[in-house]
Amino acid sequence: MKKHIFFIATLVFSFATGQTKDSVNVNTIEAVTVNGKKALVERKVDRLVYHVQNSMLSQGSSGTEVLAATPLLKVDENKGLLAIAGKNGVSVMVNDRMLNLSGTELINYLQNLRSENILKIEVITTPPAKYDAQGNSGIINIVLKKNQNLGWSGYLTTNYTQKTYAGFTSVAGANYQNEKFKASVKILGYDGDKRSVENYKIIGQNSSVSRNDRRDMNDGLGLNANFDYSISKNANAGLVYDISKGHSNMDIKGNQDYFTNNIQTLQTVTDSKHRSDFTTQMLNLYFDQKFGEHKLSLGANYYGNLPYNNVNFTTTNIADHSAQIVRNLSSVDYKIYSGQADLTLNFKKIQMETGAKYSQFSNNSDISYFNLTNDNYIIDPSRSNLFNYKEKNYAAYVSFSKDFGEKWSAKAGLRYEYTQTSGYSPTTQSESENNYGKFFPTAYLSYKASGNNQFSINYSRRINRPYFRALDPFRWYSNPNTYYTGNPSLQPSFNHNIEFNYIFKNKFSANLYYQRTVDNFDQITFLDGKDVTSTYYNNHNQNIYGLNLNYTDTFFKVWESNISTSFSYNETQITRFNAVPKNGQSFYFSTNNTFQLNKGKTFFLFLNYWQSLPSRDGYTFVKNNASLDAGIKMSFVEKALQINLSVSDIFKQSVYKGDKYFADNTQSFNNYWDARRMTLSITYNFGNQKLKSNNRAINFEEKNRAQ
Repeated sequence: MKKHIFFIATLVFSFATGQTKDSVNVNTIEAVTVNGKKALVERKVDRLVYHVQNSMLSQGSSGTEVLAATPLLKVDENKGLLAIAGKNGVSVMVNDRMLNLSGTELINYLQNLRSENILKIEVITTPPAKYDAQGNSGIINIVLKKNQNLGWSGYLTTNYTQKTYAGFTSVAGANYQNEKFKASVKILGYDGDKRSVENYKIIGQNSSVSRNDRRDMNDGLGLNANFDYSISKNANAGLVYDISKGHSNMDIKGNQDYFTNNIQTLQTVTDSKHRSDFTTQMLNLYFDQKFGEHKLSLGANYYGNLPYNNVNFTTTNIADHSAQIVRNLSSVDYKIYSGQADLTLNFKKIQMETGAKYSQFSNNSDISYFNLTNDNYIIDPSRSNLFNYKEKNYAAYVSFSKDFGEKWSAKAGLRYEYTQTSGYSPTTQSESENNYGKFFPTAYLSYKASGNNQFSINYSRRINRPYFRALDPFRWYSNPNTYYTGNPSLQPSFNHNIEFNYIFKNKFSANLYYQRTVDNFDQITFLDGKDVTSTYYNNHNQNIYGLNLNYTDTFFKVWESNISTSFSYNETQITRFNAVPKNGQSFYFSTNNTFQLNKGKTFFLFLNYWQSLPSRDGYTFVKNNASLDAGIKMSFVEKALQINLSVSDIFKQSVYKGDKYFADNTQSFNNYWDARRMTLSITYNFGNQKLKSNNRAINFEEKNRAQ
């Protein structure tokens, strides 16, 4: 009932204000005509740029729709996935400051970002030395339009989504700016359920077949506030505060059968209820000072997360109807602090960037496992644990860039990072430490042969440190025989990236790359009798050769199309656990099309399709999956009111299924996460629409690992 009231109240408030075409100073952004002089795509020395303001998507589109149309990017809202082709994940910045969101949290943010506020998207496949060396992924930088007028503006957005269950999201935002002060406040509320079906088989001498039918229930409230003050013409300071509270709950019915030599030995049914409360806070402080053509930036960041989980499950033996009732309580206290200084020096012939950074992580976890015995919950010490983890990172970098005439550009940098980690379990008295320092070079060379042809070659070395949960030795049980645990001895992996890029007429681009990864880690599932355990190990090295092709153009002035293909071939060397390498190819293609239906540019139709053909990666074979999406966009009241209606995964093709191969067993998965959905989105803008929100994002990349 609450979510229905929230949905209706938002709509009523939108129109109850009486702010319509005649009563509101609606200064809409002038539409940009797409023609041959205004390119959609541009190649710079270290990044690819997609000019959203020159696209049909510049009006009435969400951030996810804009990113899906950007060359080299792959967006899967259902999986909470945003990736650069050929990269395993991605970091997102807004106006050169790290956004610090990932997964579903990131997708939710992008869905509520309006294309009217976006100037361009920068795709950085090999990040320069200025950015953290963490992660195999590249970086996406969303550049917002600058404030144009003084005054205030606001917006209200409501989304209704129908999957198996209904879901709602509502956002209210207000922005204000005078000659010295800028501020924006955004309030977000959401309540949505999703059905997930996950099947997993382990087939060997000992076998396990499981099926989980899950209902995910997520709700919460969030507040984001940005304040920026111009101390002088050349100096400004500000802060960003973000807080969110909510629940991430699940009801799961799981069936699991066990076999030995094809003879069934046990059959169980588990009914479980997961209840999770979370509170996250983030505070960012910054100061920028310009000295003529030079600039100094200082920043300090804090992030805290306090999730608490209460899991109750009952596992019933089908043969004798005996039941085991268990309560699993866990709490985690994440804290991250960081501070950094960046100096940019612009000389006549060369640009220099240098800086230093310090970050500190702490993760204190407590998990307790209770069995119900004689109507009392009795703790099981063998399945309970405490774990404390600390990590310190010290970094410094320097880079130089220079243009050699009108045709050649070069950039080179070197970053050094020193890391100290320690993990301690008071319960088991086990302790692990790891100290290491590494250099991370980057280099770029660009050649503009003519107005239509441009070439570049890039190189970078990077590190992929494990997420906190991959290090935590806690056991998260789904039934008495099945659990997930981290590995405190897990080591980071390192990779080398080489790319060759070509762009023709700012429409066609080609990206040829090679990537070498050493000590790659992965989650591995083991079956020992009736115990199914999953944990992380460094277990393989990998070479990947790939080619990405993209063509973006506008036809007949009313049809904008983005066509992408991605082909890669992998060679895997197994170093542990007798996995069977599946060397081979993968192929992905997508087409995103927007059609202008009227001269006033207020009605648009979009039709998008992507498909991933059967592919091999490491020791995994993934079968074909795809999605067809369609919808309409409508604008009214001089584009102050926008209504979008869309349907995703129309033919229910977005099924994730495949096999993992080991010497003594084959593990198969078949999962579907409620991808088919209908979404109705209504946005109403009021006030001065030339005023853009003060979306100041902060370079706080460490938060992405707190998962």
